[in-house]
Amino acid sequence: MTKQTFLQGTLILIAAGMVTRFMGFINRIVVARIMGEEGVGLYMMAVPTLILAITLTQFGLPVAISKMVAEAEAKSDLKKVKMILIMSLVITGMLSVIFTTLMILFAPWVATNLLTDERTAVPLVVIAPIIPIVAISAVIRGYFQGRQNMKPQAYSQVIEQFVRIISVAFLTKLMLPYGVEYAAAGAMVSVILGEFVSLMYMLRMFSIKKRFKVRKRFLVYLQNGRSTLRELLSIAVPTTGSRMIGSVSFFLEPILVAQSLALAGITATLATKQYGELTGYVLPLLLLPTFITHSLSVALVPSISEAEANKNNKLVHYRIHQSIRLSFASGGLATIVLTTFAATILQLMYGTSHAAYMLALMAPFFLMHYIQSPLQAALQALNFARAAMWNSLIGAVVKFAVLIGLASQPSFGIQGVAIAIVTGVLVVTLLHLATLMKAIGFTIPWADIMKMLILVAATWFMGAQLKSLIHFEIGESMGFALICGLLTIIYIILLFILRFITKEELKQLPFLKKFVK
Repeated sequence: MTKQTFLQGTLILIAAGMVTRFMGFINRIVVARIMGEEGVGLYMMAVPTLILAITLTQFGLPVAISKMVAEAEAKSDLKKVKMILIMSLVITGMLSVIFTTLMILFAPWVATNLLTDERTAVPLVVIAPIIPIVAISAVIRGYFQGRQNMKPQAYSQVIEQFVRIISVAFLTKLMLPYGVEYAAAGAMVSVILGEFVSLMYMLRMFSIKKRFKVRKRFLVYLQNGRSTLRELLSIAVPTTGSRMIGSVSFFLEPILVAQSLALAGITATLATKQYGELTGYVLPLLLLPTFITHSLSVALVPSISEAEANKNNKLVHYRIHQSIRLSFASGGLATIVLTTFAATILQLMYGTSHAAYMLALMAPFFLMHYIQSPLQAALQALNFARAAMWNSLIGAVVKFAVLIGLASQPSFGIQGVAIAIVTGVLVVTLLHLATLMKAIGFTIPWADIMKMLILVAATWFMGAQLKSLIHFEIGESMGFALICGLLTIIYIILLFILRFITKEELKQLPFLKKFVK
């Protein structure tokens, strides 16, 4: 099995993430244009419940597996690797059966009493079988991550999106005559198909690359796996806590939004429409650069775990600084474009610019969100997952307090939800930074912070100048594409001038090594 360096693994995941994110946007555009804002709202209201069930099933094991396998690989302990895999499969297998059953049984109650729209029961029931598929995929993915081979995960992501995108239009159109809730269920079925084919690929790759037979002496390993189980749980439980907080927050959010907007005098239908615009249109655009930061986070856990196992503290600090720098660089251009051209982007992609004011409001604050994921990954790799969990809890409490306080006021409405989301992002990111500073003596790279400010200010200024020179109407693609192309070139030049990407980092990439001296 080919082991990649930190940057090589990150680049592989970024390439896959770029392809899948682009395909995902095509998928969202298709779904939005077929089902409309109300259908997207139903779809997005059902998704948090699914995410909650998946989080409970995975039990934080992907991160724990990645960390423990990386440490075992550093010591060449093959038996420990097999033990980790067997215990993880048993745990997720049992949990997936439990939560799939519960989701099917309680879907009508959740739809009627919590989501305040009984039509969401149909997509909730339809999507339930995806839980065991995702659970097994997570274990295999964690195994490959721990061995620092990111190719199987990267290819499986592309396969999953490809299958989803070729099936979603057919299924949503097929089900739409029966009602918008059945169209949302059709979109859910396309997700299941994509995940299933992706799992088949992952299992095939595991069968080819594995160095041991999982079924051989399975019960013996299971009986002797108590110490491994305790070690897994010591990492998985607080990691699950963090994800559980995020999933519960995601689950409660549409409920609190619906109730708060009702207090503000907004009808259930309009609330669903506005929430669909925020979560179906605005947030996907804001989260676009996160395929890069997520890739950094995935590669960061085994890299830091290996460095810590080898007592290389200098490398640990360097990797965290490096991930912050690269995360900011990846999100800076998106922030400027989304802020400056909010209405144009929404009109081109979704045929409506109603939510442009929310996109322009939230985009600058999401720069902090882009560095949050690598910071949390670093905390988990350094055995501070419990601290990360508490940070997430505090952020969720603050977010909901702001949400209820503002969204229930007629003068704020859905804007109060947007403000609450960015408030939560700021709180969690700053707490993660403070925890690292206290725990390992991490220092904020002030020189990099200054370069970041210069980068954003210079690019924003050039964007404003280009916008005044190249005039175009909202919905016109050519002028907008020209500005984005020129702005991207300017941004890349500034990245190298300000040394956001160094020669040493470029030399680690095989296809660039011979061109960099």
